[in-house]
Amino acid sequence: MYRFSNSVIGFLNLFTLLASIPIIGAGLWMARSSTTCENFLQTPLLVVGFIVLIISLAGFIGACFHVAWALWVYLVIMLLIIATLMGLTIFGFVVTSPGGGIEVPGRIYQEYHLDKYSGWLRKRIEDPRYWMTVRSCILGSKTCGQVVSWTPYDYLTKDMSPVQSGCCKPPTTCDYTATTTAAQDADCYRWNNAPNVLCYECDSCKAGVLENVRRDWHKLAVLSIVMLVFLIGIYSIGCCAFQNAKRAETDYPYGRNRMSKVRPRWDFHWWRWLDDRRNQLY
Repeated sequence: MYRFSNSVIGFLNLFTLLASIPIIGAGLWMARSSTTCENFLQTPLLVVGFIVLIISLAGFIGACFHVAWALWVYLVIMLLIIATLMGLTIFGFVVTSPGGGIEVPGRIYQEYHLDKYSGWLRKRIEDPRYWMTVRSCILGSKTCGQVVSWTPYDYLTKDMSPVQSGCCKPPTTCDYTATTTAAQDADCYRWNNAPNVLCYECDSCKAGVLENVRRDWHKLAVLSIVMLVFLIGIYSIGCCAFQNAKRAETDYPYGRNRMSKVRPRWDFHWWRWLDDRRNQLY
């Protein structure tokens, strides 16, 4: 079993080292793209890819060549990654716990309201510069291309994504045939039939985007928990490999003998006295 931990940690880091190459390649490819949505992922992909590359390289060298300082750097960075990932997972659960859709009578789809989401998410989505980027992304994806051509029967029988429900149509409560000036939802007055306007400035559209973020974040949270368990396991094996690398740098690779003296058994002196007497007699 000796050095087994070094072999395991070396194999795992070789695997993650190779896996970081397509991650970095995807980030560089997105950097050349002009699509706004892909640019959102460019920086995280590049950061994650380079961190995985560096830490995997340090762990591979340290485990396979018994370089203690490389493994020490590997373990410190790994501990920071575990703490950061744990913090992000908890933060994600806190900010995405509020929200969800509201059932619409006689409809399959749901509608979404901005005030149902956490204050941190609302502040983020209501930033004009950030929303302009998201709006351009929705327009470029042609999400509303099919919905705007639906018939009244389609609205009764077909489902919609959160973004389609919030951005491609006015709220169901809007009544454009009313002759009175009864108060209606503010989004009813923001709606316009123009393809580049629709309800892109509606609060319901922003709520639909947040619902997508909320669902995606919950999926990522499950993956984060699995990654945390995996990283903690690798960190434990890395600690064993670090101890092996430190022993390999000493004159006692299998462990230093720290025994300074041995206390003899109770009959040791008795048998020694008998041996001395026998030697004297013979």
